[in-house]
Amino acid sequence: MRLLRILILFPTIILAGSFSLAFAQDYAKKHTVDADGHPMAVWEKSVDNPKGIILLHHGRTWSSLPDFDLQVEGEELSLMDGFNERGYSVWAMDARGYGETPRDETGWNTPNRSARDISIVLKWLAERTDQKIHLWGWSMGSMLSHIAAQSYPENIKSLTLFGYPVRAGFVYPKEMIESEPPKEATTAVAAASDFLVPGSISQKAIDEYVRHSLEADPIRMDWNMQHQYNQIDASKVTMPVLLLEGEFDPLTDTEMHANSFAAFPNGQKQWVVLNDGDHAALLEKSRKQLIDASINFIEWIE
Repeated sequence: MRLLRILILFPTIILAGSFSLAFAQDYAKKHTVDADGHPMAVWEKSVDNPKGIILLHHGRTWSSLPDFDLQVEGEELSLMDGFNERGYSVWAMDARGYGETPRDETGWNTPNRSARDISIVLKWLAERTDQKIHLWGWSMGSMLSHIAAQSYPENIKSLTLFGYPVRAGFVYPKEMIESEPPKEATTAVAAASDFLVPGSISQKAIDEYVRHSLEADPIRMDWNMQHQYNQIDASKVTMPVLLLEGEFDPLTDTEMHANSFAAFPNGQKQWVVLNDGDHAALLEKSRKQLIDASINFIEWIE
């Protein structure tokens, strides 16, 4: 097995410190944030005297709770719980049309609309906690977080891009779909499709993830104007960045990661590859590596 590979510009420094860690609540607490007149569901798992605040954004198909707070008896899979155990308060938002955030009147979501929603939640959270926020995006959520970071940087302390699916040389064709969204049903096959490395997760956990995902998101959300992803530009991201990927993730592109890593202008940046991880590493045996890498990066930039 290959060792965890870490690419950084400067030696990693882990700052030691003490903090008071209280047990987080068993279930995430729901908040509703107004985003230009639309209600956004935001989930909280907090600890006393947190070392920092993390906001998570989910991917293309499934919302925050199945992705980030999966509870399976006898197993530790919740990313939110994992960050709590390291002394960080964690929040996760459901984008429009996901989980407990309804679609808006258009029935569609767009990259720019979603990035603005992220910025509104970040502002709400920064005002609530009196801290800048560590923004952590998975898969499509990493692309949306990137757009938010380059367009609305003021409340972001750091940016983590996990399972970042931007492809080198790929250009989204310009589109503006004017028909009604298809609102197709999600499927169990799709819910289990990201678990690729044999033995990396139990069948019980996969079954529970599928069940919770289909309950939370029975209808697949529809996206419009995806050419707005073409604005993604690593050189416009000014805060510290962690580029995080699974070794066997089929959605990541090493060439694009290298190009992006070189272009991020802030010298506080790291590129970490999770040994034996795939696109769903946050729920698999690579979960501990992923949490370690995320927290080590945050504490390094401090």
